[in-house]
Parts: sequence; structure tokens; C-alpha cells
Amino acid sequence: MTPLQAYPRRAAMVSVLVGIALVVAASVYAFRSSIAVALAPGKTADARRSELAIRADTMFWDAFHAGRYDDIPVVLDALTAAYLQNPRDAQTAAHIAFSHVWALNELARRDARSSSATDGIVLSRKYFAEASRLAPADERYKGFLAGMELAEGSVHADEQLSRRGYFDLMKAIDGWPEFNLFTAGYVLSRLPYTDEKYAQAVAYQWRNLDACAGERVDRGTARYDQYMTKETTTGVKRACWNSWIAPHNFEGFFLNMGDMLVKQGDPARARRVYANARLSKSYATWPFKTVLDDRIANADRNVELFRMAVRGEQTRTIMIMSTFACVACHQR
Repeated sequence: MTPLQAYPRRAAMVSVLVGIALVVAASVYAFRSSIAVALAPGKTADARRSELAIRADTMFWDAFHAGRYDDIPVVLDALTAAYLQNPRDAQTAAHIAFSHVWALNELARRDARSSSATDGIVLSRKYFAEASRLAPADERYKGFLAGMELAEGSVHADEQLSRRGYFDLMKAIDGWPEFNLFTAGYVLSRLPYTDEKYAQAVAYQWRNLDACAGERVDRGTARYDQYMTKETTTGVKRACWNSWIAPHNFEGFFLNMGDMLVKQGDPARARRVYANARLSKSYATWPFKTVLDDRIANADRNVELFRMAVRGEQTRTIMIMSTFACVACHQR
């Protein structure tokens, strides 16, 4: 083939290559924003704790352990200042999220209610998402994030977000059953007692007891005294017992589980579950002993009251709707 004969073929090839290059260039230009986002470095954690963050943490725990609900705005301001100084601190992000949850869950403490208080759900979800992204191995954050996804989905009538929250909650249970079975049951305890997921929520509490006991707990007697020797402050089973973070976690668990059984319509079994709270070594110092006594005395009467979802009265509403929804476990 002579050079003159080969020229048209080479020209055609060059035209094809130029065309491909133009198409690629056009595609890159059209998707330049997506490409730029995809190539951006991911947010990474910074484990260093600043003095500001440590002081804010101290303020948070002092207020939480003392049940000083009115201190939440000051605590949030300090935590947010620490977060702005270091947005890669997972612990600070989580404490901001927890503070918003506390403010929302015990909203009944406020004399005046505001519809905008539900914005706390959005903020809490955002900060739990940050904490979970920065500390992906922490299954606690995943469980709380899932709970906030469910809550936000409900507020905004966003069925996709609600379903995502539910299935994220199921994954969190798989990740740490001893911790997130309670989280799942507690979050779902707001549902009407006729909802099939409410029955699941009660079942999660029984499964939580089984996971902590290492065997199936008797559903009839609900006795837990034989498992008290298993108490530990290490490993995954530490979530079953009291700790520095939750000084009355054990008592609060049985208070809530009893409430859930009452709402389900089983006051006799609820009394037996409530009574397990008295097995705790720290029961004598628990601030909510009188609440438990009242629950046991009025379990039958409380069935209908708990189903009415009256918010904010210690003896007339289920724990998740009460003035001690968080501090029943965390107040010293």
C-alpha cells in the first residue's frame, strides 16, 4: 500500500481518536463535580483530646450524672466550641449528640413546650453520624444513630429513612447484642402496644437478658438473682451491668422492661421484672427507688395509663416518655 493509499485510513483513525477524546473530555466536564467529590480525601479521626474538649466532657458528665437538665444549653455550648476546634474528635461529636437526645427525651421537664424541639432529632442524628464515621468500630454510636434515623423518619414522614433506621438498628444488634438489644427495644417502646414491632421490642428485652445471662432466662419467674455473680466491668458483657458512665444501668433496665410489660398488658410478670432492680448492689443509692415502688404497687392500674402515652408524669407514663427517660440509668 502506497503512502497516498494509507493516508485516508490514518486520517479516519485520527478522526476516531479525536472523537473519543472529545467525548471523554465532555464527559469529564459534565461530571466534574462528581469526580471532584469522589477524589476528595475522606474525613479521618483525630484521637488527640484538647483541653477544651476535656473540660467540656467534664461539664457534660457532671450535669448528666447529677440530672441537671437545665444545664444542657451551657453544656452544648462548651461541647460545640470543642467540636469546632477539632471536628475530628469522635467523642466530642457523640457527647453533643447525647446532649440533644437528653434534651429531647426529657422534654416533659420543661414548663413550656416548643414544636421546634424536634430539631434536636436532626442535630443528634448528624452528630451521631459524625461520631460513627470517625469511630466505625463503636457499635454504640451505630445503635444510637439508627434510633435517630427512625425518629427523624417519623417526624418527616420519610419512609425510606425510617426503614433505613430500622435495618441499621438490626445491624447494630448483631454488632453488640448486649448493648443494642436494649437500645432497639427502648426506641421502639414509644410505639402503640398493638403494633407488631412493639411485641418485637419486648422480645428484644428478653433477648438482652438472655445475652447477659448466657442462657435463656425463665419467662415465667423472670428471676435474675442466679446471674448476679456474672457482673463485670470489662468486655461486651459490661453493658449488662452498672458502670461509671451509667451508675444505675441495671436498675434502669428493669424499670423500663417492667414498664414495657405493663404497657403490653402483663402487670403480673412486670412486677417480677421490676423486682429484679432491687438485686443491684447500688440500689440503695438509686434516685428512683420510689418510682419503682409506685410502679409495683400500681402495675394493674398503669396498663391503660401507659397505653395513653401521657408525657411527663412519673407515675402515669412509660419510662421513654417520662421526666427520667435518660437519667434513670445515668443519674448518681
